Amino acid sequence: MSTYRVAQVTAPNGTFELAEREVPQPGPGEVRIAVEACGICHSDALFVSGGLPGVTFPEVPGHEIAGHVEELGQGTHERGWRVGDRVAVGWFGGSCGHCKPCREGDYIVCPNLKVPGWAYDGGFGEKVIAPVDALARIPEGLSASDAGPMACAGVTVFNGLRRSSARPGDVVAVLGIGGLGHLGVQYGVAMGFETVAIARGPEKADFAKQLGAHHYVDSTSGTPVAEALQSLGGAKVVLATAGNSEAITATVDGLAHRGELVVIGADIEPLAITPVQLLMSARVVRGHPSGTSQDVEDTMAFSALHGIRPMTEPVPLERADEAYQKMLAGRARFRMVLTSG
Repeated sequence: MSTYRVAQVTAPNGTFELAEREVPQPGPGEVRIAVEACGICHSDALFVSGGLPGVTFPEVPGHEIAGHVEELGQGTHERGWRVGDRVAVGWFGGSCGHCKPCREGDYIVCPNLKVPGWAYDGGFGEKVIAPVDALARIPEGLSASDAGPMACAGVTVFNGLRRSSARPGDVVAVLGIGGLGHLGVQYGVAMGFETVAIARGPEKADFAKQLGAHHYVDSTSGTPVAEALQSLGGAKVVLATAGNSEAITATVDGLAHRGELVVIGADIEPLAITPVQLLMSARVVRGHPSGTSQDVEDTMAFSALHGIRPMTEPVPLERADEAYQKMLAGRARFRMVLTSG
């Protein structure tokens, strides 16, 4: 019997431990991926804690997967996939294909979205079975450790910016320069925006400039963030990557007329925004989800072209619990990545 290793938790908020599983065969429309790297996203805590409906234990999370196709299921060869193809799988782990959003081609908001670690075992292991529509081709020049985080963190900020109302030359602010925001600043600059990084503390100014930011706003300086943005002419878009509703709310009055607040940082607390703040300047607030497998491919291609890479800390699979706890404590700089082999 051939086996492979996974890092799993057996109860909500449990400790990660290694376990061996029998190597599964991919079914029709599926492939088996040999995982080379998998990023650890803060959203993994929703699965590890059992905080989402339908999560079962033992739980193997991980939705920033990069590796290569090891075996093809029926019907996948005809769709252009071959053994050995380098692939990534992110938050978009497949869709149902028959709901109204899917029939409209809006697959990322499918109510039956197949998120790895939720719909099936995720990438905290040496192998993954994934639906063929979840696969994104990794371009040459992008390592597995770089590609994995692009499948969730990368595509979320890249898509959030390119689908916004901002155009080259516009002032675009990125709130937070952590796991999402440090990529958001790089994408903003590469897309031609006058890019503002917003974070806590003067010590982050140099790092923001290293990422390419044209301006840095220290939210602890005493000058309100909104006032600082208005001194730059107002932001056409604020990309809110920080999962802090109070910090997100503080940017709203910094939007220009018809400015847009794009929220991608998750928080359960409500935003304290009044209708007047939106009405008088015709401002827009919207949430933005991740992106489809094609969006992931676009993200990786753009990143390879412009030399954009996530800042990662690779850790072997057997140290999964240590890496997860470091992410959870906010000490990752900026993406913990589990590696196999």
